[in-house]
Amino acid sequence: MARRFMMLSAGMGAGHDAVAGELARRLAAEGHEVLVRDALALLPAGVGRLLRSSYRFSVRHVPFLYAGVHALFLAPGEPAEGDEAAGGQRGRGRLLDMSPLPTLAEDRLRALVRDWKPDAVVSTFHLAAQITGRMRDRGTLRVPSAVFVTDFAVHRGWLQPGNDLYLCVTASCAEAVRSATGARTAVCGPVVPPEFGGLADPGTTGSPDSRPTVLICTGAWGVGSGLTRTAQALARHGCLPVLLCGRDERLRRRAAAVPGAVALGWVDDLPQRMASARLLIDNAAGQTAVQALAAGLPVVGYRPMAGHGATGVRAMATEGVTVSAGSLGELLWRVDELVVSGPLRERQLARAAALFRDDAARFVAELKAV
Repeated sequence: MARRFMMLSAGMGAGHDAVAGELARRLAAEGHEVLVRDALALLPAGVGRLLRSSYRFSVRHVPFLYAGVHALFLAPGEPAEGDEAAGGQRGRGRLLDMSPLPTLAEDRLRALVRDWKPDAVVSTFHLAAQITGRMRDRGTLRVPSAVFVTDFAVHRGWLQPGNDLYLCVTASCAEAVRSATGARTAVCGPVVPPEFGGLADPGTTGSPDSRPTVLICTGAWGVGSGLTRTAQALARHGCLPVLLCGRDERLRRRAAAVPGAVALGWVDDLPQRMASARLLIDNAAGQTAVQALAAGLPVVGYRPMAGHGATGVRAMATEGVTVSAGSLGELLWRVDELVVSGPLRERQLARAAALFRDDAARFVAELKAV
């Protein structure tokens, strides 16, 4: 039976929107009706733009400030001794109280739900999860709410016990959510468009001149440190570094001056780029990283961005689906290991392929209130 679903995302880079868009596509393909909205637009005029611009400025220009905010307010913490709520909902004392922001958004979401009448609301951004969870707790949102946690390291902003279902990329993430909130969870793996599936050809070197192509990811905003130095080192090492600069034109111009490197702005043919590459260097544990894993492209985490980028890169390496490098020398060693076909490359790709275990859209389509 066809149902109606509302997706709440946020334009913080491109990752959350990418997940919401792919979930919407899958549900629509099954005959369901889907409405996608930006959770930041539910806030009073100007507040969402201020949040987005402040976050973008901090991760690009004062990462130590964002790292401090993340450590103080978002990083997971151990439950306090004896901190256990009824029904096995451990760790509530360690949940993040974001109540001022969700409260500001509730009236607009309530009106949107009243007018559009969805059968369920699905969040792919942590602020949206706070809004829906609080409203479900108080009974002001009468349809079930699901949360797709896009991160490999679940920070406290995602955790709100009122939500009916949390969809997680790994079993470790699901356990963290259950431990903190007592909420129902399901492990489905990442959500990636089908065009990324199984693209990489293990017999190719990646470039016409036989240099292995190594993609360097900087996200939609061109975030990262030491990017051109990394590209220079890879070029000297015999690779063809391709720096994906997102929408940062200044970074693209700087990278274009690196001898032996290729600098690209925002690209619409990323699946094809990945199909001709041998490796991705990642600093955020975001959507580009999981798209690479779906495409059969090994991933090395290096110089991660502050806050959730660093915790996510560590979490992916702990899961064994990527490796990380703590220095330029280690990065080049990892590159040598993984650009060639062999047991190390195949082992990482097999672990990565095992992530994609189920279809998150199926869980959404079957969602009922608890």
